[in-house]
Amino acid sequence: MNIEQALKVMKDQGYKHTDKRADILTLFSNEKRYLAAKDVLQALQDTYTGLSFDTIYRNLSLFTELGILEETELEGEKKFRFACSTDDHHHHLICVDCGKTKHVHNCPMDSFKESVDDFQIIGHKFEIYGYCSECEGKQEANEV
Repeated sequence: MNIEQALKVMKDQGYKHTDKRADILTLFSNEKRYLAAKDVLQALQDTYTGLSFDTIYRNLSLFTELGILEETELEGEKKFRFACSTDDHHHHLICVDCGKTKHVHNCPMDSFKESVDDFQIIGHKFEIYGYCSECEGKQEANEV
């Protein structure tokens, strides 16, 4: 997903294009990682004085509902990132420190489906949490 695609999805669904929404989408496009609502607020509060968490959450929820953003929960906090632009089935490695992600193309459900013959699986979500190489180095330095 990119900004132009996201704006087209919004327009096609009858939602207004506002500078605030465009700036939120630009932030996600530039960051390429999971962001919390507080990250969005911090990034945009100088541009939009009086910007509230309610406004941010409403827009993040809308973007998620429209398939523009993906949502996960890290350490009890909802975080968001641009939806993947690839159509192939994959999962993610997610750094719990910086929020960067990496695609995993192996799916554990491939072997699991065979062992469940009395249950109709209609979907799944699989995420692996840890530290990227950059953040792992910071963790090791803090332990010393």
